Amino acid sequence: MATKEFKLAVEQRTRLGTTGAQSLRAAGKVPAVLYGHGVQPEHLALDARAFEELLHHAGRNAILTLTDGPRKRQTALVREIARHPVSRRVVHADLQRVSADETIDARLAIVTVGVAEGVRNAGAVMDVITHELEVAGPANQIPEHLEIDVTPLDIHQHISAGEVPLPNGFRLLTAPETIVVSIEPSKTARDLEEAAAPAAEAAEPEVIGAQPEAAAPEQ
Repeated sequence: MATKEFKLAVEQRTRLGTTGAQSLRAAGKVPAVLYGHGVQPEHLALDARAFEELLHHAGRNAILTLTDGPRKRQTALVREIARHPVSRRVVHADLQRVSADETIDARLAIVTVGVAEGVRNAGAVMDVITHELEVAGPANQIPEHLEIDVTPLDIHQHISAGEVPLPNGFRLLTAPETIVVSIEPSKTARDLEEAAAPAAEAAEPEVIGAQPEAAAPEQ
């Protein structure tokens, strides 16, 4: 699905630094910085509740139309957010100016679809090793995530970043050999294999038809 556009009211910040940021948060605001396009960064204040709702419904890759009063409008993407370690509330945001049709870099979450052959028939487990891929493409066409069909994967098989289908007009920035998903034996199966290996090595094969050596005559 292409990126949707969402409106977010912002205010210019006048008090900067730690004290100013703390005062904003106490008033239900989130301090933010808007940068990009070779323009001087702007220090903004966002409504905390509205911003949290926007992140929940629109996702990280939504194009935001920032409105500061009746006339000033800018489009931007959320680049980074910082959350409180306990409450998980957003305490700071970095926003990047974008034009709707410009090419930008983005990190897209991986979503797996289906049940892998090895999981269904061999009791294996699926391990998602890489949870995001970095891509480049038009700002107004960034999908919410990338889907991978894992149904054909058997045990000891994997999908690398270069095998993940991308939308038209997008190119992969993550190293193509990066393993994204792999199907591996379950812990129980691995334990059985490891336990069986020493026993197999210790057993000596019997030579069929071999005759015992005759004892040497006493002198």
